[in-house]
Amino acid sequence: MLISLKNLWFRDTKEPSVHINEVVVRIRAGIMLIIPLYMGLTLYDVLYTTTWVVDGNTAVDTYDTNWDEHVIYAVEATKRTYEYSTQTLILFYALFEMLAGMFVSTARFSPTILISSLLAKNTTPVWVPITPKRFAWSIGAILMSVCLVFFNPDTFANWVNIVWGSELLPTTENFLPSGTGTFLAWTCLIFMWLETVIGFCVGCKIHALLVWLGFIKEECHACNNINSTVNAQTLKAILKAKEGLDDMSSPNKKMPVYQTATNSISLNKNSD
Repeated sequence: MLISLKNLWFRDTKEPSVHINEVVVRIRAGIMLIIPLYMGLTLYDVLYTTTWVVDGNTAVDTYDTNWDEHVIYAVEATKRTYEYSTQTLILFYALFEMLAGMFVSTARFSPTILISSLLAKNTTPVWVPITPKRFAWSIGAILMSVCLVFFNPDTFANWVNIVWGSELLPTTENFLPSGTGTFLAWTCLIFMWLETVIGFCVGCKIHALLVWLGFIKEECHACNNINSTVNAQTLKAILKAKEGLDDMSSPNKKMPVYQTATNSISLNKNSD
């Protein structure tokens, strides 16, 4: 447990090319999956449920009917207003989680990384480079930021108008399309579900594609190939084997015993 608390999901916090445990990443994605689910339920309540709250105890018969011969009642009804302070706090926390996991120094402040590391302490780690994951979390941070703007359009518009010096964005209505929130919630939900259930990192694949196209340059093959799971033991074995081959190819290296013995036998036969 102490090792898990010390290194969290990092293989070695001091290595030049930082690697993290894919198992912990998937557990964390499963925990974070709660956030887009909650946001999706919020948007469903806003878009597909009634905006009026009717008090049935105040119903009074008007002794009149409508065109369909239904009795008309007079009731007290209030129109619902939506306030997204809770959703805003949750989105800020999600944004913090996306940014905190990118660096060794800030990962220790993430509750989900700590919990996921403890849950995965008895499983075999799968080491992957952190660079593609950082790219994926950057996409997640952008999606969270747009969600914050969608739920707080007036606040964002005021900031922009103050900086711009004139009314660039309206402050009395949402300037983003009405389907923006639903699209973002579904996108985050699908991305996190793919990461959690089948281990498919969409952002990592986009990163690999950009590397292949030459838009992003990386120093190591493992950073370009998200499917690489080379761990420390395998890397050491490869380096050791390479050193052995270099020693064998050295001109000062003595011949193997079996080869020397074979040559001795051949000389003896020739002398006979």
